[in-house]
Amino acid sequence: MQVLGIDIGGTGIKGALVETETGELVTERYRLLTPRPSKPKKVASVVAEIVRHFDWHGPVGCGFPAVVKHGVVYTAANVSKKWIGTDAEELLSEVTQCPITMVNDADAAALAEMRFGAGRDQDGVVLLITLGTGIGTAIFVSGHLLPNTELGHIEIEGKDAEEWATDAVHKQQKLSWEKWGKQVDKYLRTMEQLIWPDLIIIGGGASKKHEKFFPHFTVQTKVVPAEMLNEAGIVGAALAAEP
Repeated sequence: MQVLGIDIGGTGIKGALVETETGELVTERYRLLTPRPSKPKKVASVVAEIVRHFDWHGPVGCGFPAVVKHGVVYTAANVSKKWIGTDAEELLSEVTQCPITMVNDADAAALAEMRFGAGRDQDGVVLLITLGTGIGTAIFVSGHLLPNTELGHIEIEGKDAEEWATDAVHKQQKLSWEKWGKQVDKYLRTMEQLIWPDLIIIGGGASKKHEKFFPHFTVQTKVVPAEMLNEAGIVGAALAAEP
């Protein structure tokens, strides 16, 4: 089964055809810049252009940086606030003439990671965390997703967790790997006290250099790096739209 997966981000929108049985991309990724401002109709036109690029007429899954419930956007992280209250599935279906499934972007990446990556065959409670510009989270219980968790915004010592543990903070404040690793550990220990997961998977760009900051963790839960990396969002979006 092939599905077009599209990952809508704050800076770029990328898509590829995905073989959902294997998680493999069957085409090269096609990427366009996210329009500025990233209002619904402008983003929709870029999504439509990606669909046309692949001459696609089947199901399309779209990962989106927001809380999405029944196709409607409730928040807007790194995109225009005009998205809030928009029925994104209806809008994108109209401009693409394809059946659209919208899913939170962290949830999309997690779906891919659980099916084909570091979480495959893992039972119990799995917490997936992406460390990038912000903190994305997803929780699986016995293989079932709890959608739209926003645990990157919990308060730690009077600050939003994103002020402690993002890769952006690491770079902007020019923190050493040790210093940043300890700050990420503080976040992980807070999460452990709240939900006691059986496995924590760390994704995001920094996960490619996990050997530099993982050694500074004191959390009891096993922590592993994500495996799907840049393909996770596209693959997971496709899985969300799998008939």
